[in-house]
Amino acid sequence: MDTEYVRSRFIKHFDGTTGFLYASPGRINLIGEHTDYNGGFVFPGAVDKGMIAEIKPNGTDKVKAYSIDLKDYVEFGLNEEDAPRASWARYIFGVCREMIKRGVDVKGFNTAFAGDVPLGAGMSSSAALESTYAFALNELFGENKIDKFELAKVGQATEHNYCGVNCGIMDQFASVFGKAGSLIRLDCRSLEYQYFPFHLEGYRLVLMDSVVKHELASSAYNKRRQSCEAAVAAIQKKHPHVEFLRDCTMAMLEEAKADISAEDYMRAEYVIEEIQRVLDVCEALEKDDYETVGKKMYETHHGMSKLYEVSCEELDFLNDCAKEYGVTGSRVMGGGFGGCTINLVKDELYDNFVEKTKAAFKAKFGRSPKVYDVVIGDGSRRLE
Repeated sequence: MDTEYVRSRFIKHFDGTTGFLYASPGRINLIGEHTDYNGGFVFPGAVDKGMIAEIKPNGTDKVKAYSIDLKDYVEFGLNEEDAPRASWARYIFGVCREMIKRGVDVKGFNTAFAGDVPLGAGMSSSAALESTYAFALNELFGENKIDKFELAKVGQATEHNYCGVNCGIMDQFASVFGKAGSLIRLDCRSLEYQYFPFHLEGYRLVLMDSVVKHELASSAYNKRRQSCEAAVAAIQKKHPHVEFLRDCTMAMLEEAKADISAEDYMRAEYVIEEIQRVLDVCEALEKDDYETVGKKMYETHHGMSKLYEVSCEELDFLNDCAKEYGVTGSRVMGGGFGGCTINLVKDELYDNFVEKTKAAFKAKFGRSPKVYDVVIGDGSRRLE
């Protein structure tokens, strides 16, 4: 991320003076997909790509914001009725409002921001933006009185209340709590978390972006949540303590098989197995056992493709290429229906994998996938 460029744009668009630079990262999720709303675990890490903002209090009650990437300028007040129309500005406005609700005396400020999170690749550029401003406003106006977990919740509440997205906490959590060289296991029920070492000696992490996003994603997502809830309701008849699929075993699901549809059974089977896979991967990482990590990633892809049915032809093709070219682990990352595969690749196989996969994908689909190398980095911070 280019801090000098952000600073130069800030100086140009405002009064020629400088403020403070803040940054927050995007994220990947190594394993643990569709587990969050089932009370399970996710396993994200912050990446070395994200958002940078320069911010300076301006002594007014107005926020003056410039999006460097979009070349767009917006001014807005800090009351509920002052919500800006521009969708990008609503993220900043929402963070301001959520911080005010938590007792931070947010005043007007000038800001310019830019990002290098690839848009549409499932690396959560919006969470990076929210986390940057939550962290900055806490420091500039709140004397750092809001703890880091609450800052993540500020970003989540911004999505819910100002951007119309009913997201979980993972993206903002990873952006705020990220640590170089570590992944974070987050228990989505208790919100307890633990860092695990991620030492990629001899391996690289790379995203293969299918450059496709299927329109049915949101309705299909809701349908899968309903399937999980239906399975839980059936299991509760014999096991009233069960609250989420997190609490269920395959034996419990088997008992309820006659009471749910075949589709609901498959969805629940995937989730119960995926929650266990996260725990298995954590155990493997503590032994630097990347072969087991890779095996579990392939199992996740199979489950997402065949049981949860949230993959697509392009993602399955990328996963098949990974297998063919000796990649240690590969799976669709994110909610599915497009986006990226995340791949754990031995250093010596990397060039061949990227080159041959790009050629094979182009021959089949008429376009090349985008390739993003991933380095696990630090979370929200002030740069100077």
